[in-house]
Amino acid sequence: MSSVGAGASVEGGEGVAIPPWRDLSPLPRGWRSLPSAFVHAARANASRTAICDSTGASLTYGQTFLRALALGRVLSRTWGPGRHVGLMVPPVVPAAVANLAVSLWGKVPVNLNYTAGEDAVNSSVAQCGITHVITSARALDRFQIRPKAELILLEDIPKRVTLADKLWAAAVSRLVPAGALGAFVPGLRDDSLDSEATVIFTSGSTGEPKGVVLSHRNILSNAHQIEQQVELKPDEVVLGILPFFHAFGFTVTIWTALALGKKIVYHFNPLDARTVGKLCEEHGVTLLLGTPSFMRLYLKSCEPKRFAALTHLILGAEKLKPEFAREIRRVLGIEPLEGYGCTELSPVVAVNVPKSARLRDGREVPGNRLGTVGLPLPGTAIKTIDPDSGVDLPAHSEGIVAVKGPQVMAGYLGQPEATARVLRDGWYVTGDIGVVDADGFLQITDRLSRFSKIAGEMVPHVMVESALMEITGVDEHHVAVTGAPDAKHGEKLCVIYTDLGLSPAEVHRRMNDSRLPRLWVPSVRDFIRVDEIPITATGKIDLRSLRRLASDPGRCEGEHSVAPGA
Repeated sequence: MSSVGAGASVEGGEGVAIPPWRDLSPLPRGWRSLPSAFVHAARANASRTAICDSTGASLTYGQTFLRALALGRVLSRTWGPGRHVGLMVPPVVPAAVANLAVSLWGKVPVNLNYTAGEDAVNSSVAQCGITHVITSARALDRFQIRPKAELILLEDIPKRVTLADKLWAAAVSRLVPAGALGAFVPGLRDDSLDSEATVIFTSGSTGEPKGVVLSHRNILSNAHQIEQQVELKPDEVVLGILPFFHAFGFTVTIWTALALGKKIVYHFNPLDARTVGKLCEEHGVTLLLGTPSFMRLYLKSCEPKRFAALTHLILGAEKLKPEFAREIRRVLGIEPLEGYGCTELSPVVAVNVPKSARLRDGREVPGNRLGTVGLPLPGTAIKTIDPDSGVDLPAHSEGIVAVKGPQVMAGYLGQPEATARVLRDGWYVTGDIGVVDADGFLQITDRLSRFSKIAGEMVPHVMVESALMEITGVDEHHVAVTGAPDAKHGEKLCVIYTDLGLSPAEVHRRMNDSRLPRLWVPSVRDFIRVDEIPITATGKIDLRSLRRLASDPGRCEGEHSVAPGA
């Protein structure tokens, strides 16, 4: 069994455990729930800026607490007895305050994925039994989605706030002793860390969205793990460009930052590079969390001085190419840090760090190892298992990555069978293929779902993509590989591309002349030209759209152009 981490016993299997590199200390005093952690930070940093955004809105911690209390009091007269409350607003100051208000009032915020379409949104609403959705007129116009629930428009809230609401919120936020706040604020009465904190729906890129139930312990533990691993500075300024329906957006850019007393700068469009660069310079952003695709866009569109204050650049969701890492070092003078996580793990599992790391055996090694997603967070154990048998593999063996730690989800909402398939004795089976090296660094090599079973053989899409990029000289923004049903072999490979610089016939010939197995070489008729490779709102390759392009009848008929979303 290949295992790393700390604070978790590693049992079973015949492999040799790799010693953990760092223990997880207890949660800070006062972190009994998400609301209590925020209130603790708000009282300690009342005059410090907490949240601001590209519209010019800005609130201190004291103002944020007061606004959230007033909003929760108004909303409580509307939303009824249901436990879950929907939110459909992009990452801006009012959306963050609304999430705080829902939690402070003892409800469970469910941020709806407005990029997934109306059917997916209404599926989430139905699964959670949501009766009310907090949104805005602008969001409704922009997303063209109307959830099947009673809508609460943020634009209508000011006229519903009474003088009594304002006086009550001011008195509670400033005058009531911390120990007595529970008498006034419902969300501070429940100190159960294992109670439900949110439901985050999977993006649906690989199938029907499922509701991931995360507890207060999950999210607060992950926040604490992030702080210990990355060693955030007291004056850290975080850029918030990921939507709140995304686990990174919810955990890192709401709760981690606000529980730790950091400043957050929000912008609702991560592809708006010029505004992102302007915000980074204006507010002195020190921590940027995104994808290599986003960062490539920022470097192309912005002057390096915009990012002069950056000290932590954490990139994930897709492979960080060595040549792009070198470009970042050359242009910005900082080390990009590759990390890894998934919704079911609250979400952060591992991340490289800029400083050295002292291992349990006393050795000190560089904390940023190119080609890996870093060391697992404190308190996180990792092992690899055989894809077919599920048996634990020996140390340093490539297999499906399984994770154990306080960030492992409670389960899928209302789906015990789906939960049982991925949660085994406290281990979450990720579906990602990887290996842990001798020092404990995790390398992700592929996703199990990114294989095609052709004539009984598992063909890795990523390896075929790598061959295509080597032959053509293009990067992952111009070519992607997916699978499609095939009557003869069960499945076949399709190449989705924008411009390869060579004809599909020539690429096919060069692939045949390489050392690739014949089953790994896509047919010329299975090359599909598109205007752009589809990506999700969070910067990942949209696997669902790729498969739709490949599986649509008549599409895989040689080189021709189609719209990526068609």
